[in-house]
Amino acid sequence: MADGKDGAVVRPIIVKKIKKIAGGHHGGAWKVAYADFVTAMMAFFLLLWLLNVSTKEQLNALSDYFDPTKPIVSSDTGGAGGVLGGMSVSPEGNQSTDVQTLAPDKPLELQQKEAQEELDRQALEEQMRKLEEERFEEAKQKLQEEIQKSPELAQLEKNLMIDMTPEGLRIQIVDQEGASMFPSGSAKMFEKTKKLLEMVTGVIQKLPNQISVRGHTDSVPYGAGADYTNWELSSDRANASRRVILGAGLPEKRIQNVVGRADTDHLIPDKPLDPKNRRISIILLREDLVKQEKTMDGKTGTSTTRPAPFKKTQGSVYFP
Repeated sequence: MADGKDGAVVRPIIVKKIKKIAGGHHGGAWKVAYADFVTAMMAFFLLLWLLNVSTKEQLNALSDYFDPTKPIVSSDTGGAGGVLGGMSVSPEGNQSTDVQTLAPDKPLELQQKEAQEELDRQALEEQMRKLEEERFEEAKQKLQEEIQKSPELAQLEKNLMIDMTPEGLRIQIVDQEGASMFPSGSAKMFEKTKKLLEMVTGVIQKLPNQISVRGHTDSVPYGAGADYTNWELSSDRANASRRVILGAGLPEKRIQNVVGRADTDHLIPDKPLDPKNRRISIILLREDLVKQEKTMDGKTGTSTTRPAPFKKTQGSVYFP
């Protein structure tokens, strides 16, 4: 080391130079820019292709999908049709739904009007159902009053059962121990049964509801080899009751069906041989159930408002 003035030691100055070497054709920045450019061009040509292959309806649906004033969910099958109109491995597409949605071109005012009409319809149906319940309750009280007016019918008060069911107001003429409405094994009713049916008819004919007449028996079988069974007996008794009801003034169009149930629907299930299981049921059907049944008939092309005809038997009462 050289000495400086006054004998001081002078340290050498070291200069470090960093040589920068250009990347040349091996640099990577241009590749990133080129990749972005190619991606943008691919997206642009894909958009042009979609616009070319899409129909006017599909373009309108796509526009409505992104319209914040029309929040709808598309029910088109993805990939197999709809807006994109492309191909999919599955012919049904993916993310599809069977839920019926509002039409995309339906005005908001029309949607609100239809929603209000549906609410009004439901309110009207509820009001009609309440009125029907009131009519049923009045008919029930009227029947109880009428049977008390006649000393002869008052003795049959225990044979008359009235209750409400999901189908409507049910009026049942029930056998009691020692007080049958029909002779054993016969469909020819007693005179007291006829008068009771006529009294019931006088009350229910003032109501607009259609009725269902059903015959029931206990589980006591006929002898082996008999060609007349509880099915024929219950059907014949129901039809005999229908004749009396029509003769008492009820219009024939008010009778929806006449059915024989044999011993398949006991009043007392735990006691299949109980006399109370032998009965005639007259049901004033709810109007909404009748309308629903007629609607189903119109869709299927079949009719369930009238029962299938029964085969004639050797009983004392026959079907017409």
